[in-house]
Amino acid sequence: MVQNARSRTALALYTNADDVQSHRTRMVLAAKGVTYDRILVAGDDLPADLLDLNPYGTRPTLVDRDLTLYDASVICEYLDERYPHPPLMPIDPLSRARLRLGSWRIEHDWLPEIDVIRAGGKPADAARKRLREHLLMSVPLFKASRFFLNPEMSLIDCLVAPVIWRLNWLGVDLGKEGKPVIDYGERLFHSQGFARSLTADERAMRDIALP
Repeated sequence: MVQNARSRTALALYTNADDVQSHRTRMVLAAKGVTYDRILVAGDDLPADLLDLNPYGTRPTLVDRDLTLYDASVICEYLDERYPHPPLMPIDPLSRARLRLGSWRIEHDWLPEIDVIRAGGKPADAARKRLREHLLMSVPLFKASRFFLNPEMSLIDCLVAPVIWRLNWLGVDLGKEGKPVIDYGERLFHSQGFARSLTADERAMRDIALP
């Protein structure tokens, strides 16, 4: 039985084992080196205390003593401000706005295609094609800098890297055109922070593919 998160002294994160938004928040926590209680939630089998904390039952849900947050973007920015070292957002307003807009576009253009692919059936092939096109259109951004849209690692990398990690599993082949995207991913995947962010299910994604 899961202990009520409000009785914990550490941060608690309710997370799915394999979705991008949950992985995104775990990657931020790993980058910050923050100790937290990871509470894996399987499918729709929601712990009662999660529903008490978050009426939507969505994951990720972060609990920090009396504060509960349950939007991935809000959680990630909160963590960056709560634990300021290392900083994962640039200082100047223009760069911050650029990264926020980039994250918004990824959430609205890339992630829905991943949901369709995971649902399977005939629509999945068209979604794979669309996701591939989105990524290939972004190749100049991957080539422009060591990190995405920024010379240093930032919050948007914590969203992009989990997507790239899942490409083989999703059956999305970028071909030779997508080499800058794959190279970007490999640079991040070999970091200790990325390794700490992974669940067992996510580690297995590099060995299997969805039908």
